[in-house]
Amino acid sequence: MTPFSQISYIDSLDQLRDFCKTVKSSPWLAVDTEFLREKTYFPKFCLLQIATADKVACIDPLALESLEPVADLLFDPAITKVFHAGRQDLEIFFHLWGKLPAPIFDTQIAAPLIGLPEQISYAGLISELLGITLGKGHARTDWSLRPLADAQLRYAADDVIHLGTAYLKLCQRLEALGRLDWPEGDFAALLDPKLYENAPDQAWQRISGHYQLNASQLAVLQALAAWREDNARQQDIPRSWLVKDEVLFDLARLQPTNADKFKLIRGLEERTLKRYGSQLCRIIDEAKHRPPPAVSLRPRQTKKTPEQEALLDVLTAVVRLRAAQHTLNPAILGGRKDLELLMEEPEQSKLLQGWRKTMAGTELKALLQGERQLRVINGRLRMEPHG
Repeated sequence: MTPFSQISYIDSLDQLRDFCKTVKSSPWLAVDTEFLREKTYFPKFCLLQIATADKVACIDPLALESLEPVADLLFDPAITKVFHAGRQDLEIFFHLWGKLPAPIFDTQIAAPLIGLPEQISYAGLISELLGITLGKGHARTDWSLRPLADAQLRYAADDVIHLGTAYLKLCQRLEALGRLDWPEGDFAALLDPKLYENAPDQAWQRISGHYQLNASQLAVLQALAAWREDNARQQDIPRSWLVKDEVLFDLARLQPTNADKFKLIRGLEERTLKRYGSQLCRIIDEAKHRPPPAVSLRPRQTKKTPEQEALLDVLTAVVRLRAAQHTLNPAILGGRKDLELLMEEPEQSKLLQGWRKTMAGTELKALLQGERQLRVINGRLRMEPHG
Protein backbone atom coordinates (compact mmCIF):
# COMPACT_ATOMS: atom_id res chain seq x y z
CA MET A 1 0.00 0.00 0.00
CA THR A 2 1.40 3.38 -0.98
CA PRO A 3 1.05 6.54 1.13
CA PHE A 4 -2.28 8.33 0.68
CA SER A 5 -2.05 11.92 -0.45
CA GLN A 6 -5.81 12.40 -0.90
CA ILE A 7 -8.64 11.57 1.49
CA SER A 8 -12.02 11.79 -0.19
CA TYR A 9 -14.81 13.26 1.93
CA ILE A 10 -18.07 12.01 0.48
CA ASP A 11 -21.33 13.78 1.31
CA SER A 12 -23.30 13.43 -1.93
CA LEU A 13 -24.87 10.41 -3.58
CA ASP A 14 -23.09 11.06 -6.88
CA GLN A 15 -19.71 11.08 -5.12
CA LEU A 16 -20.62 7.88 -3.32
CA ARG A 17 -21.65 6.11 -6.52
CA ASP A 18 -18.40 7.16 -8.23
CA PHE A 19 -16.24 5.99 -5.34
CA CYS A 20 -18.03 2.64 -5.08
CA LYS A 21 -17.64 2.02 -8.81
CA THR A 22 -13.93 2.78 -8.53
CA VAL A 23 -13.26 0.32 -5.71
CA LYS A 24 -15.69 -2.49 -6.53
CA SER A 25 -12.96 -4.59 -8.17
CA SER A 26 -10.79 -4.60 -5.03
CA PRO A 27 -10.50 -8.05 -3.40
CA TRP A 28 -10.71 -6.45 0.05
CA LEU A 29 -11.92 -3.30 1.77
CA ALA A 30 -10.59 -1.93 5.05
CA VAL A 31 -13.64 -0.71 6.98
CA ASP A 32 -14.23 1.30 10.13
CA THR A 33 -17.00 3.45 11.57
CA GLU A 34 -17.32 6.37 13.94
CA PHE A 35 -20.44 6.54 16.06
CA LEU A 36 -21.94 7.82 19.29
CA ARG A 37 -24.10 5.86 21.72
CA GLU A 38 -23.73 7.55 25.11
CA LYS A 39 -27.26 8.99 24.92
CA THR A 40 -29.04 6.46 22.70
CA TYR A 41 -30.02 2.79 22.57
CA PHE A 42 -28.96 2.42 18.96
CA PRO A 43 -25.51 3.65 17.94
CA LYS A 44 -25.70 6.94 16.04
CA PHE A 45 -23.82 6.29 12.81
CA CYS A 46 -21.64 9.35 12.13
CA LEU A 47 -18.89 8.35 9.67
CA LEU A 48 -17.85 5.40 7.52
CA GLN A 49 -14.23 4.99 6.48
CA ILE A 50 -13.26 2.69 3.62
CA ALA A 51 -9.83 2.09 2.09
CA THR A 52 -8.37 -0.08 -0.64
CA ALA A 53 -4.73 -0.44 -1.65
CA ASP A 54 -4.65 3.08 -3.10
CA LYS A 55 -7.86 4.89 -2.20
CA VAL A 56 -9.47 6.07 1.02
CA ALA A 57 -12.77 7.78 1.70
CA CYS A 58 -14.63 9.18 4.68
CA ILE A 59 -18.32 8.76 3.89
CA ASP A 60 -20.82 10.97 5.73
CA PRO A 61 -24.03 9.05 6.52
CA LEU A 62 -25.52 12.13 8.17
CA ALA A 63 -25.43 14.01 4.86
CA LEU A 64 -26.50 11.21 2.51
CA GLU A 65 -30.09 10.30 1.71
CA SER A 66 -29.05 6.75 0.81
CA LEU A 67 -26.15 4.40 1.48
CA GLU A 68 -27.22 1.73 -1.00
CA PRO A 69 -24.11 2.04 -3.22
CA VAL A 70 -21.88 1.22 -0.26
CA ALA A 71 -24.24 -1.56 0.83
CA ASP A 72 -23.60 -3.23 -2.52
CA LEU A 73 -19.88 -3.22 -1.67
CA LEU A 74 -20.27 -4.43 1.89
CA PHE A 75 -22.52 -7.33 0.93
CA ASP A 76 -20.52 -8.39 -2.12
CA PRO A 77 -19.35 -11.97 -1.36
CA ALA A 78 -16.33 -11.49 -3.64
CA ILE A 79 -14.90 -8.76 -1.38
CA THR A 80 -13.36 -9.46 2.03
CA LYS A 81 -14.30 -6.77 4.52
CA VAL A 82 -11.40 -6.12 6.91
CA PHE A 83 -12.07 -4.78 10.41
CA HIS A 84 -10.17 -4.34 13.62
CA ALA A 85 -12.36 -5.25 16.62
CA GLY A 86 -15.31 -5.10 14.25
CA ARG A 87 -18.22 -6.17 16.44
CA GLN A 88 -19.59 -2.64 16.95
CA ASP A 89 -19.13 -1.80 13.27
CA LEU A 90 -21.06 -4.95 12.36
CA GLU A 91 -23.79 -4.00 14.82
CA ILE A 92 -24.30 -0.72 12.96
CA PHE A 93 -24.62 -2.51 9.62
CA PHE A 94 -27.00 -5.09 11.08
CA HIS A 95 -29.35 -2.45 12.47
CA LEU A 96 -29.10 -0.41 9.28
CA TRP A 97 -29.70 -3.23 6.78
CA GLY A 98 -30.88 -6.19 8.84
CA LYS A 99 -28.00 -8.38 7.68
CA LEU A 100 -24.25 -8.75 8.09
CA PRO A 101 -21.48 -8.36 5.49
CA ALA A 102 -19.50 -11.45 4.57
CA PRO A 103 -16.81 -12.58 4.25
CA ILE A 104 -14.94 -10.68 6.95
CA PHE A 105 -11.47 -10.64 8.47
CA ASP A 106 -10.92 -9.18 11.94
CA THR A 107 -7.29 -8.29 12.58
CA GLN A 108 -7.74 -8.21 16.37
CA ILE A 109 -8.93 -11.82 16.30
CA ALA A 110 -6.16 -12.94 13.95
CA ALA A 111 -3.23 -11.10 15.56
CA PRO A 112 -2.76 -13.42 18.59
CA LEU A 113 -2.46 -16.37 16.22
CA ILE A 114 0.94 -15.06 15.13
CA GLY A 115 2.02 -14.39 18.71
CA LEU A 116 0.83 -10.80 19.18
CA PRO A 117 -1.01 -9.82 22.39
CA GLU A 118 -4.63 -10.81 22.87
CA GLN A 119 -7.10 -7.95 22.21
CA ILE A 120 -4.31 -5.80 20.80
CA SER A 121 -5.36 -2.23 20.02
CA TYR A 122 -5.34 -0.95 16.45
CA ALA A 123 -2.47 1.42 17.28
CA GLY A 124 -0.58 -1.48 18.86
CA LEU A 125 -1.15 -3.68 15.82
CA ILE A 126 0.10 -1.03 13.41
CA SER A 127 3.12 -0.36 15.59
CA GLU A 128 3.98 -4.07 15.84
CA LEU A 129 3.46 -4.94 12.18
CA LEU A 130 4.37 -1.71 10.38
CA GLY A 131 6.47 0.30 12.83
CA ILE A 132 4.11 3.26 12.50
CA THR A 133 2.96 5.33 15.49
CA LEU A 134 -0.58 6.64 15.20
CA GLY A 135 -1.81 9.84 16.83
CA LYS A 136 -4.48 9.96 19.54
CA GLY A 137 -5.52 13.59 19.23
CA HIS A 138 -9.19 13.04 18.31
CA ALA A 139 -10.03 9.90 20.28
CA ARG A 140 -12.84 11.73 22.14
CA THR A 141 -14.26 13.62 19.17
CA ASP A 142 -18.01 14.17 18.89
CA TRP A 143 -18.34 12.71 15.40
CA SER A 144 -21.89 14.01 14.97
CA LEU A 145 -20.76 17.64 14.80
CA ARG A 146 -20.29 19.26 11.41
CA PRO A 147 -18.20 20.42 9.69
CA LEU A 148 -15.40 17.96 10.39
CA ALA A 149 -11.93 19.49 10.35
CA ASP A 150 -9.21 18.14 8.06
CA ALA A 151 -7.33 16.85 11.11
CA GLN A 152 -10.41 14.91 12.22
CA LEU A 153 -10.82 13.35 8.79
CA ARG A 154 -7.15 12.40 8.74
CA TYR A 155 -7.47 10.81 12.17
CA ALA A 156 -10.53 8.83 11.04
CA ALA A 157 -8.88 7.81 7.77
CA ASP A 158 -5.82 6.52 9.63
CA ASP A 159 -8.06 3.79 11.06
CA VAL A 160 -8.29 2.22 7.60
CA ILE A 161 -5.28 3.56 5.68
CA HIS A 162 -2.92 1.10 7.39
CA LEU A 163 -5.47 -1.65 8.08
CA GLY A 164 -5.15 -3.18 4.62
CA THR A 165 -1.39 -3.50 4.88
CA ALA A 166 -1.75 -5.05 8.33
CA TYR A 167 -4.32 -7.50 6.95
CA LEU A 168 -2.00 -8.60 4.14
CA LYS A 169 0.94 -9.03 6.52
CA LEU A 170 -1.19 -11.04 8.92
CA CYS A 171 -2.34 -13.31 6.10
CA GLN A 172 1.25 -13.86 4.96
CA ARG A 173 2.40 -14.80 8.45
CA LEU A 174 -0.64 -16.98 9.16
CA GLU A 175 -0.09 -18.82 5.89
CA ALA A 176 3.60 -19.34 6.66
CA LEU A 177 2.58 -20.89 9.99
CA GLY A 178 -0.13 -23.03 8.42
CA ARG A 179 -2.79 -21.12 10.36
CA LEU A 180 -4.63 -19.16 7.69
CA ASP A 181 -7.90 -20.98 8.37
CA TRP A 182 -7.62 -20.89 12.16
CA PRO A 183 -9.60 -17.68 12.77
CA GLU A 184 -12.47 -18.63 10.45
CA GLY A 185 -14.58 -20.07 13.26
CA ASP A 186 -14.24 -16.88 15.30
CA PHE A 187 -15.09 -14.79 12.22
CA ALA A 188 -18.19 -16.91 11.69
CA ALA A 189 -19.21 -16.36 15.32
CA LEU A 190 -19.07 -12.59 14.71
CA LEU A 191 -21.55 -13.03 11.87
CA ASP A 192 -24.19 -14.70 14.05
CA PRO A 193 -27.27 -12.40 13.93
CA LYS A 194 -28.15 -13.37 17.50
CA LEU A 195 -25.23 -11.25 18.70
CA TYR A 196 -26.98 -8.13 17.43
CA GLU A 197 -30.70 -8.85 17.78
CA ASN A 198 -30.94 -8.10 21.51
CA ALA A 199 -34.11 -10.18 21.88
CA PRO A 200 -36.09 -8.78 24.84
CA ASP A 201 -36.88 -12.22 26.26
CA GLN A 202 -33.14 -12.96 26.45
CA ALA A 203 -32.10 -9.61 27.96
CA TRP A 204 -32.09 -11.04 31.50
CA GLN A 205 -29.01 -13.10 30.64
CA ARG A 206 -26.92 -9.90 30.52
CA ILE A 207 -27.74 -9.05 34.15
CA SER A 208 -24.78 -9.86 36.37
CA GLY A 209 -25.50 -12.36 39.13
CA HIS A 210 -28.66 -13.86 37.66
CA TYR A 211 -27.40 -17.35 38.46
CA GLN A 212 -27.94 -16.54 42.12
CA LEU A 213 -31.73 -16.24 41.70
CA ASN A 214 -34.35 -18.92 42.25
CA ALA A 215 -37.03 -19.88 39.71
CA SER A 216 -39.58 -17.24 40.73
CA GLN A 217 -36.94 -14.52 40.85
CA LEU A 218 -35.61 -15.50 37.42
CA ALA A 219 -39.11 -15.29 35.94
CA VAL A 220 -39.46 -11.77 37.34
CA LEU A 221 -35.99 -10.77 36.12
CA GLN A 222 -36.83 -11.99 32.62
CA ALA A 223 -40.04 -9.95 32.55
CA LEU A 224 -38.40 -6.81 33.93
CA ALA A 225 -35.42 -7.02 31.58
CA ALA A 226 -37.73 -7.54 28.59
CA TRP A 227 -39.80 -4.52 29.62
CA ARG A 228 -36.66 -2.40 29.90
CA GLU A 229 -35.32 -3.62 26.55
CA ASP A 230 -38.57 -2.81 24.75
CA ASN A 231 -38.87 0.63 26.32
CA ALA A 232 -35.22 1.59 25.80
CA ARG A 233 -35.51 0.58 22.15
CA GLN A 234 -38.77 2.46 21.61
CA GLN A 235 -37.42 5.62 23.25
CA ASP A 236 -33.91 5.15 21.79
CA ILE A 237 -32.26 5.75 25.14
CA PRO A 238 -29.62 3.74 27.05
CA ARG A 239 -31.02 0.90 29.14
CA SER A 240 -29.49 2.35 32.30
CA TRP A 241 -31.45 5.58 31.84
CA LEU A 242 -34.61 3.59 32.55
CA VAL A 243 -33.41 1.24 35.29
CA LYS A 244 -29.85 0.19 36.11
CA ASP A 245 -28.86 -3.48 36.04
CA GLU A 246 -28.35 -3.71 39.79
CA VAL A 247 -31.80 -2.20 40.41
CA LEU A 248 -33.42 -4.75 38.09
CA PHE A 249 -31.63 -7.50 39.97
CA ASP A 250 -32.87 -6.24 43.35
CA LEU A 251 -36.42 -5.80 42.04
CA ALA A 252 -36.39 -9.43 40.90
CA ARG A 253 -34.82 -10.63 44.13
CA LEU A 254 -37.02 -8.70 46.57
CA GLN A 255 -40.22 -8.45 44.49
CA PRO A 256 -41.69 -5.33 46.15
CA THR A 257 -45.48 -5.05 45.99
CA ASN A 258 -46.21 -1.46 47.00
CA ALA A 259 -44.75 2.04 46.93
CA ASP A 260 -43.22 1.81 50.41
CA LYS A 261 -41.34 -1.38 49.52
CA PHE A 262 -40.21 0.09 46.19
CA LYS A 263 -38.57 2.93 48.11
CA LEU A 264 -36.36 0.40 49.86
CA ILE A 265 -34.71 -0.57 46.55
CA ARG A 266 -31.33 1.13 46.49
CA GLY A 267 -30.71 3.14 43.33
CA LEU A 268 -34.34 3.24 42.16
CA GLU A 269 -34.79 6.93 41.38
CA GLU A 270 -37.90 8.83 42.45
CA ARG A 271 -38.64 9.99 38.91
CA THR A 272 -38.49 6.39 37.66
CA LEU A 273 -40.83 5.27 40.41
CA LYS A 274 -43.32 8.03 39.64
CA ARG A 275 -43.37 7.28 35.92
CA TYR A 276 -43.07 3.49 35.88
CA GLY A 277 -43.90 2.34 39.41
CA SER A 278 -47.35 0.96 38.59
CA GLN A 279 -45.98 -0.85 35.51
CA LEU A 280 -43.14 -2.39 37.48
CA CYS A 281 -45.51 -3.49 40.23
CA ARG A 282 -47.82 -5.16 37.70
CA ILE A 283 -44.94 -6.87 35.90
CA ILE A 284 -43.56 -8.27 39.15
CA ASP A 285 -46.97 -9.48 40.31
CA GLU A 286 -47.73 -11.23 37.02
CA ALA A 287 -44.26 -12.69 36.44
CA LYS A 288 -43.57 -14.23 39.84
CA HIS A 289 -46.17 -16.94 39.20
CA ARG A 290 -44.79 -17.86 35.77
CA PRO A 291 -42.31 -20.64 35.09
CA PRO A 292 -38.69 -19.50 34.88
CA PRO A 293 -36.99 -18.91 31.51
CA ALA A 294 -37.01 -22.12 29.45
CA VAL A 295 -33.26 -22.32 28.95
CA SER A 296 -30.52 -24.56 30.19
CA LEU A 297 -28.75 -22.74 32.99
CA ARG A 298 -25.18 -23.44 33.97
CA PRO A 299 -24.73 -24.58 37.55
CA ARG A 300 -24.52 -21.73 40.03
CA GLN A 301 -21.04 -20.44 40.63
CA THR A 302 -19.94 -21.97 43.93
CA LYS A 303 -16.57 -22.13 45.57
CA LYS A 304 -14.50 -24.88 44.02
CA THR A 305 -13.34 -27.77 46.16
CA PRO A 306 -9.58 -28.24 46.54
CA GLU A 307 -9.84 -31.22 44.16
CA GLN A 308 -11.62 -29.13 41.52
CA GLU A 309 -9.06 -26.35 41.85
CA ALA A 310 -6.27 -28.91 41.46
CA LEU A 311 -7.94 -30.32 38.34
CA LEU A 312 -8.23 -26.84 36.86
CA ASP A 313 -4.54 -26.34 37.56
CA VAL A 314 -3.75 -29.56 35.67
CA LEU A 315 -5.87 -28.50 32.69
CA THR A 316 -4.25 -25.07 32.76
CA ALA A 317 -0.84 -26.73 32.62
CA VAL A 318 -1.86 -28.57 29.44
CA VAL A 319 -3.11 -25.34 27.86
CA ARG A 320 0.13 -23.55 28.73
CA LEU A 321 2.16 -26.48 27.40
CA ARG A 322 0.39 -26.56 24.05
CA ALA A 323 0.38 -22.77 23.72
CA ALA A 324 4.12 -22.62 24.37
CA GLN A 325 4.75 -25.31 21.76
CA HIS A 326 2.92 -23.17 19.19
CA THR A 327 4.29 -19.79 20.39
CA LEU A 328 0.85 -18.56 21.45
CA ASN A 329 -0.46 -16.61 24.40
CA PRO A 330 -2.26 -19.27 26.50
CA ALA A 331 -5.25 -16.93 26.93
CA ILE A 332 -6.07 -17.12 23.22
CA LEU A 333 -6.22 -20.90 23.43
CA GLY A 334 -8.33 -20.98 26.58
CA GLY A 335 -8.56 -19.30 29.96
CA ARG A 336 -9.73 -20.61 33.32
CA LYS A 337 -13.40 -19.86 32.58
CA ASP A 338 -13.12 -21.80 29.32
CA LEU A 339 -11.71 -24.74 31.25
CA GLU A 340 -14.52 -24.55 33.82
CA LEU A 341 -17.01 -24.65 30.95
CA LEU A 342 -15.19 -27.65 29.48
CA MET A 343 -15.67 -29.44 32.81
CA GLU A 344 -19.32 -28.41 33.31
CA GLU A 345 -20.81 -28.06 29.81
CA PRO A 346 -18.29 -29.41 27.29
CA GLU A 347 -20.67 -29.05 24.34
CA GLN A 348 -20.61 -25.26 24.87
CA SER A 349 -16.84 -24.95 25.17
CA LYS A 350 -14.83 -23.22 22.46
CA LEU A 351 -12.01 -25.61 23.37
CA LEU A 352 -13.90 -28.31 21.49
CA GLN A 353 -14.27 -26.23 18.34
CA GLY A 354 -12.01 -25.49 15.37
CA TRP A 355 -8.26 -25.15 15.81
CA ARG A 356 -8.53 -25.13 19.60
CA LYS A 357 -10.02 -28.61 19.52
CA THR A 358 -7.16 -29.85 17.34
CA MET A 359 -4.45 -28.21 19.43
CA ALA A 360 -5.66 -29.02 22.92
CA GLY A 361 -9.39 -29.63 23.27
CA THR A 362 -9.48 -33.27 22.24
CA GLU A 363 -6.71 -34.28 24.63
CA LEU A 364 -8.15 -32.16 27.45
CA LYS A 365 -11.42 -34.02 27.07
CA ALA A 366 -9.54 -37.33 27.00
CA LEU A 367 -7.68 -36.31 30.15
CA LEU A 368 -10.97 -35.56 31.91
CA GLN A 369 -12.30 -38.96 30.82
CA GLY A 370 -9.24 -40.79 32.10
CA GLU A 371 -8.02 -41.72 28.62
CA ARG A 372 -4.85 -39.58 28.76
CA GLN A 373 -2.39 -38.77 31.50
CA LEU A 374 0.24 -36.15 32.29
CA ARG A 375 3.75 -37.35 33.08
CA VAL A 376 6.98 -35.59 33.95
CA ILE A 377 9.90 -37.00 31.96
CA ASN A 378 13.36 -35.48 32.40
CA GLY A 379 11.83 -32.35 33.86
CA ARG A 380 9.33 -31.91 31.01
CA LEU A 381 5.57 -32.37 30.89
CA ARG A 382 4.28 -35.02 28.50
CA MET A 383 0.74 -36.10 27.57
CA GLU A 384 0.44 -39.83 27.02
CA PRO A 385 -2.29 -42.46 26.63
CA HIS A 386 -3.44 -43.69 30.04
CA GLY A 387 -2.01 -47.03 31.07
